[in-house]
Amino acid sequence: MQRREALKSLAILTGGAVLIPSCNFEKEDILAAYSNLQITATQQTLLGEIANTIIPAGQLKGAADLSVQDFILVMVNDCLDKNQQQQFVKGLQEFNAFSKKSSGSNFSKLESAEREKVVTQGLSIGSDADENQKIIQEFLSITKRFTIQGFMMSEYIMTEVKPYSLIPGKYNGEVLISSISNMNING
Repeated sequence: MQRREALKSLAILTGGAVLIPSCNFEKEDILAAYSNLQITATQQTLLGEIANTIIPAGQLKGAADLSVQDFILVMVNDCLDKNQQQQFVKGLQEFNAFSKKSSGSNFSKLESAEREKVVTQGLSIGSDADENQKIIQEFLSITKRFTIQGFMMSEYIMTEVKPYSLIPGKYNGEVLISSISNMNING
């Protein structure tokens, strides 16, 4: 009987030893796709809200509808150097604190007008500001640049809004151009 009990205990112990490493007790998982950034899903959502504040949905789809936050994270992960990546992540981590300081609430709880005000404040931080505010300003500048780039290069813009024609079609000089059919998204 002792041998049977020993084998049973050994099987339970081995199963437990195999199971324990797969148990994850962290609060949030780090997204593996952005290996250099160590970004969590909550931070990715916050970045999406910031991008949607920069380019909100209206007559055209907004940045959130096009998942521009994924483009931003890929560009930061792949194209910026280590120092800029660290500054970006630090700015993303401190952005909610900046939002609380300037508006009194987390960014995700604010109305759209208040969100625009917080982003505008962050972008207009001067050179005489302290180190944390400069980090926020740099973070928002990078986010704005990649938001606009990701939006303009999205499949939606390139195919539906401003379709690109490789070879010009037949010339017809009597076509009326309406503002809806030929929307100028470049300003």
